[in-house]
Amino acid sequence: MAASAVPFVAGAYGLLYGRVELETTERRIKLKRLPKAFEGFRIAQLSDFHIGPFMSEDQIRKYVGIANQYDPHLIVITGDFVTWDPSTQGAVVNALAGLKAPFGVYGCLGNHEAWSKTEDSITRLFSREGIRMLRHERVPIESHGEAINLIGVDFQTRSALRIMNAKRDHFVREYLEGVEDLVQPDTVNILLTHNPNAFDRAAELGIDLSLAGHTHGGQVALEFVHQNISPSRLITSYVKGWFRKGDAQLYVNRGIGTIGVPIRLGSPPEVAILELVGET
Repeated sequence: MAASAVPFVAGAYGLLYGRVELETTERRIKLKRLPKAFEGFRIAQLSDFHIGPFMSEDQIRKYVGIANQYDPHLIVITGDFVTWDPSTQGAVVNALAGLKAPFGVYGCLGNHEAWSKTEDSITRLFSREGIRMLRHERVPIESHGEAINLIGVDFQTRSALRIMNAKRDHFVREYLEGVEDLVQPDTVNILLTHNPNAFDRAAELGIDLSLAGHTHGGQVALEFVHQNISPSRLITSYVKGWFRKGDAQLYVNRGIGTIGVPIRLGSPPEVAILELVGET
């Protein structure tokens, strides 16, 4: 009887506690080419909001307030703002409009913007609030005569399941096609990409730091039992946290929302505060 009760207890925990108990992750990211003007530069990353019945506008405002409390220099939001319902896009934009940072708020789009066909409309809504979605484009972040290069791309996948893509152009044979022209060779390049599977190609292109989401950190992850017990490992080896490949680094944010079952186990929602420092 005790054993049979475990799934119900775990599910109740994941629904009532694990789903809403936000963690703030603070991590120092050492970068070889970091300009001196950006020593100690703080980036707040939020991802995978999935506004809907189990993630309200008010809840998102709460997490916005938490991110703002860390006084980040720059804020990035890495996709999946909606789930399936296009009518929710105004509410999520209204909530995220409260994000404040002196160097601005930038983002990229996720697969759920593609599937709900809200890519263009939500980009316009964000723009009205002073939040810029980077859609295969770059922007210099400048301080005291120096700059780092911020790049953003729309969701891309190499999955054979093309039927799951709202537009054929989201299926690619090689990640980050055409991004070569956006990379600046003499400074730090930071990539916003919803899909962490772009990391290997980003490393080849000399991109110093990639920021991604998409996986929810597994959402229902039992990696405390065994490291491979996570649904997200079916689609990527980059499930959550920090990774390095040569001089290239990746941070995969666990996000704050859920998809499918509104439960989180072993993967609490997250706001990441990343402090950039030079590598000596």
